Amino acid sequence: MVIEDNKITLTQEGYNKLEEEYRHLIDVDRPEVIEQLKAARAQGDLSENADYDAARNRQAQIEARINEIEHIKSHCKIVDAPKNGKRIFLGNTVTYKEVKSGEEYTIKLVGSVEADPFAEPIPLVSNESALGKALMDKVPSDLEVRVESPEPYDIIILKAVSSR
Repeated sequence: MVIEDNKITLTQEGYNKLEEEYRHLIDVDRPEVIEQLKAARAQGDLSENADYDAARNRQAQIEARINEIEHIKSHCKIVDAPKNGKRIFLGNTVTYKEVKSGEEYTIKLVGSVEADPFAEPIPLVSNESALGKALMDKVPSDLEVRVESPEPYDIIILKAVSSR
C-alpha cells in the first residue's frame, strides 16, 4: 500500500469496488459467521469443536478485512484521469508495444491497492510499479519510453484512453 502525503491513491472505480466489498462483509459475511458461531456453540464442548474453531478463524479474517478497508477509506485520495487529458494518468487504459519483442499489451493504470496483474480482461497495473512509473505523465506520442525494471526495457505507447 503506497501512501502519498498520508493518502492512499485510488481510482473512483477502485473505491466503488472497495465499498462494495465492505458492504458485503458487513451485511452478508459478518451475519453468516455469527450464525455459524451460534450453531457451533450449541453443539456443546468448544475445546474440541472444529466447526467453532473454523467459524472463529473466519470471523477474525472478516474483521481484519473490515478494519483494513476502513483504514484505506479513511486515508484515501480518489484520482482519475482527466476526461480530455493528453497525459497518461491513473484510470487510463494504455496500449503499448514492447520494442524488442514487438508484442502489444493493454493494461489499466490504477493505485497500488487496486493492482491486479492477473485481472481479466485487462490487467490492473499499479502506478508504483516499474511499468506504471514509466507510463505516468507520458503522452502517447512519446516515441520510446524506458521501463526501469531489474531488466530495463523500452516500450512505445500506442494509445491511452480515459475510463470515464
